[in-house]
Amino acid sequence: MNDKTLDLIVIGTGTAASVTAFGCRKAGWSVAVVDHQPFGGTCALRGCDPKKMLIAATEVIDGFERMGAIGTLKGDLRIDWAALQRHKRSFTDPVPGKREQAYAKQGIDAYHGRARFSGPDTVVVDGRTLKARHIVIAAGAEPVRLPIKGAEHLALSDDFLNLQSLPRRIVLVGGGYIGFEFAHIAARAGAEVTILNRGPRPLTGFDPDLVALLVERTRALGVDVRLGHEVKALRKRSDGFEVEAQGPDGRVVIAADLAIHSGGRVPALAALHLDAAGVAHDQGKLKLDKHFRSTSNPVIYAAGDAAGGPLPLTPVAALEAHAVIDNLLENKGATVDYTGIPSAVFTLPALARVGLLEAEARTQGLRFKVKHESVPGWFTARRVNEPCYGYKVLVEEGSGRILGAHLVGPDASEVINLFGFAMRSGLTAEAIRHAKFAYPTAASDIESMLP
Repeated sequence: MNDKTLDLIVIGTGTAASVTAFGCRKAGWSVAVVDHQPFGGTCALRGCDPKKMLIAATEVIDGFERMGAIGTLKGDLRIDWAALQRHKRSFTDPVPGKREQAYAKQGIDAYHGRARFSGPDTVVVDGRTLKARHIVIAAGAEPVRLPIKGAEHLALSDDFLNLQSLPRRIVLVGGGYIGFEFAHIAARAGAEVTILNRGPRPLTGFDPDLVALLVERTRALGVDVRLGHEVKALRKRSDGFEVEAQGPDGRVVIAADLAIHSGGRVPALAALHLDAAGVAHDQGKLKLDKHFRSTSNPVIYAAGDAAGGPLPLTPVAALEAHAVIDNLLENKGATVDYTGIPSAVFTLPALARVGLLEAEARTQGLRFKVKHESVPGWFTARRVNEPCYGYKVLVEEGSGRILGAHLVGPDASEVINLFGFAMRSGLTAEAIRHAKFAYPTAASDIESMLP
């Protein structure tokens, strides 16, 4: 016998889950949410927001070092890591309680525990069975399993964000956005940091020419960035760890007080018992149609990182959730337009992208103009003595539409939003030329970036 029958069960309490739950509850549906972790999801508790809370202090250090290098600032400045963690927790600690109160206020049932499918329309939570007309999987993502001997000794990104004291020697296994962001935080907080990237190029989702500039800047910060180094083993020692990797010149062993998994994330599906619900999946990804519905079980939908879409970003999770709501409530056949959605690596300086990479545009056979420069001499960079500033912009011939924009440098994570807005609004390069921005600002550089 089922303990409770509802219109909708949502697995997760992050952005996609909450948008879906609140939207369907507002329409009068009976709704329950289930999460085995503190309510709030990855972005608010274990990702975007706490990371940027930590970055706030490193921005001050970064500015002090840049201006100190030309003699305009003198003295010593350092981060009090414990105080910085208290600052971060001032934001994150209240989130679970606030989220639970919001669910209660709207009449949404909230269950703490791990959800596992027990049938096509049922889940079990701590021995209690819940049944629903529809179930939305919005469980987020989790670290990918790494084929490394001793991988159980790797700390996870959650662990780094919650460190009460900062180890002296840190090795980051993986050169994606997590690895580079954490490296910039830890190095500016005083740690000795090494990034080990298996392939010859890190940050493969971003423009390779601008990535090269960021790698150079990261090394200048003191981070040991080793490319083409595949980690083979992690061994615990009395005084820390040994990380063994195979590099271009042979075997290397690096001593560390902490080794962190920064090798990427995958949809958090492994514990859901998908087969019990007849939910098709392959190689760790759900099989969904373009309306975010399971191809094998029409009861099941998914949104956000768990859906395994092209852009695992918080704004995308919200967009996908709204499409799911439209399809659940009104069967609209809603999809998501991913055009013009920016993404950024929050290093200092930041690396940002929107639209197509140059290689992707060529593969699609598009005809376009490219303008690409490294411009540390421009006022935006010169003013703050930032040696890393570059861009690449792709504009289609004939139509003038912006195919892609790529930035690294001061305010890149903000300026990329203007390119994204232009792309989503259908504005051409010529239309952007007519825009007038306050001067001198980073946005006022846009006109000079257009081919």
